[in-house]
Amino acid sequence: MTKLISIVSPCYNEEANIEELVARVRKVMTGLPYRYEHIVIDNCSTDSTVAKLRAMAAEDRNLKVIINSRNFGHIRSPHHAILQSSGDACIWIASDLQDPPEMIAEFVAKWEQGYKLVMAVKPVSRESKLTFAMRRAYYRFLSQISEIELVPNATGSGLYDRQLIQLLQKVDDPYPYFRGLIREFGFEAATVNFEQPRRMRGVSKNNLYTLYDIAMLGIVKHSKVPLRIMTIGGFVLSALCIVVTVLLVVAKLMFWNHFSVGIIPILISIFFFAAIQMIMIGFLGEYIAQIYVHLRKLPLVVEAERINF
Repeated sequence: MTKLISIVSPCYNEEANIEELVARVRKVMTGLPYRYEHIVIDNCSTDSTVAKLRAMAAEDRNLKVIINSRNFGHIRSPHHAILQSSGDACIWIASDLQDPPEMIAEFVAKWEQGYKLVMAVKPVSRESKLTFAMRRAYYRFLSQISEIELVPNATGSGLYDRQLIQLLQKVDDPYPYFRGLIREFGFEAATVNFEQPRRMRGVSKNNLYTLYDIAMLGIVKHSKVPLRIMTIGGFVLSALCIVVTVLLVVAKLMFWNHFSVGIIPILISIFFFAAIQMIMIGFLGEYIAQIYVHLRKLPLVVEAERINF
């Protein structure tokens, strides 16, 4: 039997892009010798996205739709959709068209060469230069401290073999950092480079908080380095405080009438150590928050409706 390719596209308020996305995926898959299913998971859109998906699904049995009961966020919803795929390979393509669906053919070509993991990489992007520079700096930093080898500038889009999907289904992680999780299994990754275009229609659903959420998730999920820095830093700062204290006491004893410490150094020291403590407590809070999420054992999403499954 002809192999089945699953295409997964998460969306939220993408009424301006969803029809073109489905059409471009259909066009690419028509030119490939595979059966396919296109799973679009809607994160409880408030615009006409769902209505358009219903209309298209009524005419195209290859289009399968999952409608969430509420917005479950940008991490949980895509991961749930990937786990629902049934193809011999699963391809994740974003619904904002910034990761062009035409890359699907390149993903499949790499898969046919024997790669079980193919990742889209954007060495060049037409987004804000400052944003792109900050992303590159973050991924470079994460690669340095991570316990696994990450793929720099990977967007998340790519192809994942059925064997990899089955491993993901065994992982009980209610809030995964997907780009890191798929590297935990040790499969060699092929890459497809592309120049990421600007978003043509609609607005990005990412904001400063969601970007911070993804950044911290990548750090606490795949590195213990911040915890080790806290411990080592505590020892170093303690030793430094002891040395400075001894020097001040000696200076005061030797130059009793002429040496005045004053209150300014004390205030600076208090604010400095308070800032260090707040940063450390913040990192500890991030790790504790991940433990809390795991202990709650909530489902990734709750589905309100399925179409064409």
